[in-house]
Amino acid sequence: MQVLFKIIRQTKNSPHQVQTYLLETEPGNTILDCLNRIKWEQDGSLAFRKNCRNTICGSCAMRINGRSALACKENVGSEVERLQIQKNAGSQLDPIPEIIVAPMGNMPVIKDLVVDMSSFWNNLEAVEPYVSTDARQVPEREFLQTPEERSQLNQTGNCIMCGACYSECNAREVNPDFVGPHALAKAYRMVADSRDTDAERLEKYNQDTAGVWGCTRCLYCNSVCPMDVAPLDQITKIKQEILADKNVPDSRPIRHRKVLVELVKQGGWIDERAFALQVTSDYFRDLKGLLSIVPLGLRMLTKGKFPLSFEHSEGTIEVRSLIESVQQQRGQGSGVRGQGLE
Repeated sequence: MQVLFKIIRQTKNSPHQVQTYLLETEPGNTILDCLNRIKWEQDGSLAFRKNCRNTICGSCAMRINGRSALACKENVGSEVERLQIQKNAGSQLDPIPEIIVAPMGNMPVIKDLVVDMSSFWNNLEAVEPYVSTDARQVPEREFLQTPEERSQLNQTGNCIMCGACYSECNAREVNPDFVGPHALAKAYRMVADSRDTDAERLEKYNQDTAGVWGCTRCLYCNSVCPMDVAPLDQITKIKQEILADKNVPDSRPIRHRKVLVELVKQGGWIDERAFALQVTSDYFRDLKGLLSIVPLGLRMLTKGKFPLSFEHSEGTIEVRSLIESVQQQRGQGSGVRGQGLE
């Protein structure tokens, strides 16, 4: 079958251009196979990363038809089928299918499909992704774990650091302080590791929008991860650990979660007046926070948008019952951790 590859090419600090290559290939050939042939047979100047060709090293991550993936894992047949679904089974398909290949996002391009991953690695280092055991003193014997304890590390241990989740992260795109889903997935591995003795980890990951609270929960990281690490799930687990730990200092994001659940339990939905006051001004204890929402409140009043009263939902009792049931099933009753409903 013939396939037209459209490759987004550029050099550092220069505008990109689209270059097309027509290739005779088989449905079972991977995108990496095709890129190799283009480089070997048509254009030796094309730059991209590769190594193992077996979905192990993560080197060949790039954007394929608009989503980040491993070029060695995706094949021509599956991409053409995906295009058929997107274009609708009832519409006429192009006689020659097109596959668009572009560099990963959220990282500057060095050349063609090769990106500078410095921020990716720096943000990983920022979460200290290594086990801290008693100031790194060498023990007399191994740090033993039960099979159950070790099983807690399996999912996050599958991460191959390909950068696909980082490339697709909406939060990272708008917030340069956010460390990224890859870093926080590794962070949870440290939180879950029974050998780790760093008591300040949760406080570090609780750093406003630089840590777990910067995640927008768009689910893109989960959808593109080639190893099913599910970074968003790991971020949610860290949030639950933070909410459960009474030693972690109170913060606006923590109040946001607790107040939201409590108000929904009380009224079936959120009383926006109480929500703004309790979260932003910390129950009138934060004068600066209170003053920060005054201009918004005045604008809402002048435009008739400020709710002067609150009407409870008709299903308040049922909603409260559902929330309390979830909290009880988690074994936390009405405790703090039960507030971390996501």
